[in-house]
Amino acid sequence: MRENKPKSRLLALSSAGALVTATLIAGAVTAPAASADSGRGQDREALGAATAAARAAKAGIDWQDCPADWGLEKPIQCGWVSVPLDYAKPNGKQIKLAVDRIGNTGTKQERQGALIYNPGGPGGSGLRFPRRVATKSALWTNTAKAYDFVGFDPRGVGHSAPISCIDPQEFVKAPKADPVPRDEADKRAQRKLAREYAEGCAERSGAMLPHMTTPNTARDLDVIRAALGEKKLNYLGVSYGTYLGAVYGTLFPGHIRRMIVDSVVDPARENIWYQANLNQDVAFERRWKDWQYWVAANDAAFHLGTTRAAVQEQWLKLRAAAAKSPLGGVVGPAELISFFQSAPYYDSSWVPVATAFSKYVAGDTQALVDAAAPDLSDTAGNISAENGNAVYTAVECADAKWPTSWQKWDRDNTRLNKDYPFMTWANAWMNLPCATWPAKQQNPVEVGTHKGLPPVLIVQSTRDAATPYEGAVSLHQRFKGSRLITEEGAGSHGVTGLVNPCVNERVDAYLLTGELDSSDVTCAPHATPKP
Repeated sequence: MRENKPKSRLLALSSAGALVTATLIAGAVTAPAASADSGRGQDREALGAATAAARAAKAGIDWQDCPADWGLEKPIQCGWVSVPLDYAKPNGKQIKLAVDRIGNTGTKQERQGALIYNPGGPGGSGLRFPRRVATKSALWTNTAKAYDFVGFDPRGVGHSAPISCIDPQEFVKAPKADPVPRDEADKRAQRKLAREYAEGCAERSGAMLPHMTTPNTARDLDVIRAALGEKKLNYLGVSYGTYLGAVYGTLFPGHIRRMIVDSVVDPARENIWYQANLNQDVAFERRWKDWQYWVAANDAAFHLGTTRAAVQEQWLKLRAAAAKSPLGGVVGPAELISFFQSAPYYDSSWVPVATAFSKYVAGDTQALVDAAAPDLSDTAGNISAENGNAVYTAVECADAKWPTSWQKWDRDNTRLNKDYPFMTWANAWMNLPCATWPAKQQNPVEVGTHKGLPPVLIVQSTRDAATPYEGAVSLHQRFKGSRLITEEGAGSHGVTGLVNPCVNERVDAYLLTGELDSSDVTCAPHATPKP
């Protein structure tokens, strides 16, 4: 789903619950390969994508200094690529996608093209990707010599025809209701909020909603490739960006040069997206416990208990206190989950989350309030958070047909909550707008290998919470010739952004030479955080 940032910036609090778990044609123009279940509609969209790509190849991108308020320093440049809102009508309404780039740092001879990035979400912006070069990130020094680093805001995100579902200040307002329902009345209230959120999406962004799909974003990616003047795509996708890559690889197999997918969404049609979210609830509980074991092992630093059970008891006490009387008047259970869930997401959050928790138990409530409460003065951040959540919802709701029976949602989440209570209900409410979604819902693409697909590199940790390990295995089976690097015993989301030479050296080798190991590889985990 994305770059290593706290989830709160990207998939923020849903109005219904808590923020949760909730990526040329310099020669001939070729129509993309249709997926196995393609019909006349997809054929029209394939032709539309080829038409749009040919137009973009001719137009190119007018690169300029980036707008001052985008926070992208020189020598990063920004530009726009026009794409059809509806690929079945390539000459109809167009929308503009924001793109940025930084040139390769090596010689002209060393340059191998553009590397395009998607951090996930859905709803994440890739525009900060070129900053890895501008800020001289050590992990990317070798790759930067060979590639221009290119980021973009996908359709609906940020500067690319942004969508919205609710007033951003209203969206972040706290405290929200406890996601875990006490009774049927609580469930009715959350169902009402989810229905109103879906209606708000239709009111504020209705014209965009039918076209906010992963296949359309994959087509956009191909138009960007063409606008860059690249015959073939080099791509790095993390989290949801792996599903975007999987769909792109299915629709445009002959347009790929190199592709890395990191922390993989299971692309099986039956997993997109209802089942994927249920599977997350199980994986988050497991990783939440990993973090608690680590906190207990570091009791000398945090004083939260010497066993996992003791740390869990402190969490339940904190949660109960916030349910009874929100901390600082604004941090209830929903806000606590939004803050604490960054620990199972990213190892980089282990120390900050444990530190704020430790201070609270020692009597300093303010540190936790400061960390978990929304900042109503940060209007730009709140607009971004609301937009990210709107795109997340719109794409997941449009990609697949969701259950409309409340009885099914209630039964599945009640059952899961018994054993996996950390995220289950918060995740359910975040996704419930899809049950009453006001726009057309598609059938997911059947992801698989078609003619021209090169070897894809898949990177995954075994204890990832947001994208469970089974997703990497599933994509590995679907993409023939792919290679899987497994980070054994680790669980931080987004493996390629972490220091682990066993992974980093193989990523470099693949991007620089196309070289892959003769068989799949298992790496030891990266270093555990130190308090």
